[in-house]
Amino acid sequence: MMFGLLGFGAMTPVEQPELEVLHRKPAADKRRKAPPLLFIHGAYAGAWCWDEHFLPWFAEQGFDAYAVSLRGHCGSDGKEALPQASIRDYVADVRSVVETLDAPPILVGHSMGGMVVQKYLEQYPAAAAVLMASVPPGGLSSSVMRLTTSDPMLFAQVSMVQAGARDLVDTENAGKAIFSDDMDADLRDSYGARMQSESQRALMDMTFMDLPRRWRMQIPPMLVLGAGRDALFSINETKRTARSYKADYQIYPDMAHAMMLETTWHLPAREIRDWIVEHSDRFNAD
Repeated sequence: MMFGLLGFGAMTPVEQPELEVLHRKPAADKRRKAPPLLFIHGAYAGAWCWDEHFLPWFAEQGFDAYAVSLRGHCGSDGKEALPQASIRDYVADVRSVVETLDAPPILVGHSMGGMVVQKYLEQYPAAAAVLMASVPPGGLSSSVMRLTTSDPMLFAQVSMVQAGARDLVDTENAGKAIFSDDMDADLRDSYGARMQSESQRALMDMTFMDLPRRWRMQIPPMLVLGAGRDALFSINETKRTARSYKADYQIYPDMAHAMMLETTWHLPAREIRDWIVEHSDRFNAD
């Protein structure tokens, strides 16, 4: 999840678009008695980021694993209206997918997707929730201030991605915002090439316009995961997020922001699996 410096126009009503949903199904002999998993990507990405490792791995572990590309992202409709898409629109996208599932899912949100999960819980129940390198309940303000003062060049690179000026972006420098130094340069660049601009409306929502209202949330069992080398969200912010929701949490000191694409992606994946197994009696799975 990243942020930029563009203005935005007035929000206009948008019909529910057709959404790209990736599904990895477990083999019949490996299927667990557990809710389905629905993965929600962060800003600038799409469902593809989960299909690199997480979706096939969780299917192999016996879970029905789904990932949605939010409107205007990747293979979903709504690209022409993306600049006006709000976090509430993204919540509607998640809800439209949940309604097609056989049971309430465990929602797994990364970065902006974590904020979408928090806002979803204001209106709808979930079996459980996992927030990975998530935008904290207090929003993006602290992250913006930290980047502008501690690494203005990195902030400028991220802003160029948002502005669509990809030809001016130094992918090695911009990659520091989300990837660890040990990632293969060609692989990092291939991931970077799949990134896109984000809704400025959604970015503003996450800064101050539409932050989570905890008193309205139906908070299920929750796990919060953080990365020690995350350039966007600090360890302290991750811990405060966990405290806010009375959630379990785990910090990976050597990981960067894009936890599902890191070379050590299997560490948070195993943590999520083990946490689900440990708390399975609380999820009311049929």
